[in-house]
Parts: sequence; C-alpha cells; structure tokens
Amino acid sequence: MTDDSRAKRNVFVLVLAQAVLGSQMPMIFTIGGLAGQSLASNPCFATLPISLIVLGSMLTATPMSAVMQRYGRRAGFWLGATGGTVGGIVGAYGLLTQSFPIFLLGSFCTGIYMSAHGFYRFAAADTASETFRPKAISYVLAGGLASALIGPQIVKVTADAMVVPFLGTYIAVIAVNVLGSFLFLGLDIPRPPIPAHDAPRGRSRRELLATPRIGVAVIVGMVSYALMNLVMTSTPLAVVGCGFEKSNAADVVSSHVLAMFVPSFFTGHLINRFGVEKIMALGLVILAGAGAVALQGVDLMNFFGALVLLGIGWNFGFIGATTMLAGSHRPEERGRVQGLNDLIVFGGVTVASLASGGLMNCSGGSPQAGWAAVNLAMVPFLVLAGGALIWLVMRPRDVTA
Repeated sequence: MTDDSRAKRNVFVLVLAQAVLGSQMPMIFTIGGLAGQSLASNPCFATLPISLIVLGSMLTATPMSAVMQRYGRRAGFWLGATGGTVGGIVGAYGLLTQSFPIFLLGSFCTGIYMSAHGFYRFAAADTASETFRPKAISYVLAGGLASALIGPQIVKVTADAMVVPFLGTYIAVIAVNVLGSFLFLGLDIPRPPIPAHDAPRGRSRRELLATPRIGVAVIVGMVSYALMNLVMTSTPLAVVGCGFEKSNAADVVSSHVLAMFVPSFFTGHLINRFGVEKIMALGLVILAGAGAVALQGVDLMNFFGALVLLGIGWNFGFIGATTMLAGSHRPEERGRVQGLNDLIVFGGVTVASLASGGLMNCSGGSPQAGWAAVNLAMVPFLVLAGGALIWLVMRPRDVTA
C-alpha cells in the first residue's frame, strides 16, 4: 500500500497557503477594476490593472517553473510572495499619488505572486501517489474556500478605511504576503535532482503540445480559466453599474470564489469514479449555464446565480485539466510542461481580462449591454474546448493511450 504521509503533510501546508496568501486574489479582483476606474482617464481601461496582473503571471510562468525545477518549490513560492509584497507596496503608492501607471506597475508585480500561486496545485501532486493525486490537487484548491471568506471581508473593512479609497486594502495585501510566506517553512518536497549529462531530456515543447491528452488538457484549462476571468473581472463593474453597492459586489465575488473551491472537497473523488474527461465536460456545460443565467437579467440574484455556476464550472474544468496534464508527462518533463501550460493558460486569461473591460464599458453604451456582451463572448471558446474534448474521447483507445 502506498504511503502518502509526506504528500498529506505537503497538502496541509499548501491548503494553508492557499487560504492565507490566496486571499489577496479575491481582494484585488474585487477592487482592481473599481480602483482602475477611479484612476484611468478612459473607462475602457478600468480593468487594465487586472489584465496587468494576469500578464505578469503569464510572462513569469516559464521562469517560475524553471526556478522551481532548479531550486525547488519552496524557493519559487517565496519568490512569489516577494512579488506579491512588492506589488502591494507599489500599488499602494500608485493610489496614494493617484498615478495610474504606477498602479499598473504594482499590478504587474502582483502577477509574480499569481504565477507562483498557480503552481500550488502541481506541488500537491509532486509527492502524491497516482490514486491520491487528484484528491491532493482538489484539496489544495479547496483551501481557496477560506480565501473566499477572508479576502472579501478584508475588502469590506479596509476599502474605505483611509482617506484614499482602497489604500487600506493594499496595505492589507502587504501583510498577507509577509505573514503567509512563513508557511512554506513546513513544505517537504525534494528538490528535483540535477539531470546527468546523458540523462533523458524528455520531449520538446512542440512534441508535448502535439500529445493529444496534453494538448486537450491545456485547451480546456485555458478556456475554463479565461472565461472565469472574463466574467469575474467585469462583475464588480456590472454590479455597481446596475445600481447596487460595492458591498453587494464584494458579496457576489465572495459567493463566486466559494463556488470555485467548495466543490474541491469532492472533485477528486468524482474524477476517480467517473473519469477525468466526463468531469471536464461537465465543467464546460456548467460554464455555459452561467452565461445563460447572466443573460436572463441584471437583478442581484442573477449575478449571484451566474457567478456561482461560473465558479463550479471553473472548478470541474480546471481541476480536471490539471489532473489530466499531471498524469501525461514524465518526471524530466515536469518543469517544461508545467511552465508551458501556465504560459498558455495565463496568456488566454490575459486576453480575456483585456477584453473584459472593453466589452463591459465600451460596447452598447450601458452596463446592461456591456454585461450581455461579456457573457456572449463565452460561446466560441466553449465550442473550442468542447470540440477538443469530444475529439479526444472519440479517438481510438490505442491511439489515445
């Protein structure tokens, strides 16, 4: 019987890190667009701070993976927390001086944390057995449940706590990163051995992407995360634009983040029982349902319903894609495939977050029309991911293996 005691200890540490350090993400995603709207000269650029976070994550994903491959997970996670701290400091200074460019620079630095944060799920799989792997990934993402409760509540307390709106929130982000970085002292993941000169180098990036299960995992992961970001980035602007309060926007985002992570307690079990392909497909169907609910109206309950479904759909699609990817490469390919995956995933998320502000604020002339445009934009990408998954399932078993 496989002993997963080390893996369970690492999962515990990563769950805590997800809860504490991860709380800064709902904090920033709740206020980033609103703060950007107050600083930007053009409302079409309101969500640019969120886009810069995702861009920073995309550009640092491959270097971050290389750092972890060379120096270990702990070094990479500390580097990420440092990026989050610097992002909080620079973002606070941008708010204090009312400088949109400086605020954007802080957002880009926060992207370094977001990049490291994306590797928590892979770190959970490093020391886990094949049976425990999907559960380990799910449990670590379930730590976001606490971050969903902590982050928006901190926003409520800090957003207007100082004369400069949102400055208190960015000071809280600094504290979260500094305190949370100590958690990684408890991480016990061996540093990958330096390969010998004649050791197998594994497949090239082109060959990895040409592998059906890896290619489809990357597509579904990208689409799930990009569509979640597309809609969530515009949500605070839509809620406030439709006449509700900032506290209502925080509650909607909180319910969304809860829906992202609550299913993680059983997603791994569902994958083991029904197969990863079926769970990924279910995730895409639920994402489509989120868009359908959003298009029914702009009552507060419509926002809650759409964002809850958006979170559940992301959970099934993204955890399923991560599990498929983690089981489709060899150890010597780990850094290469994980960095490539996150580069592509967050590249898609960057495009989605950039498009989100333009669709929301610059199409149709009203918040209601902008919100409809955001949700209609989901359709072609769901078709892409669904088609790729159907293609994989329909391939002969001996070819897919």
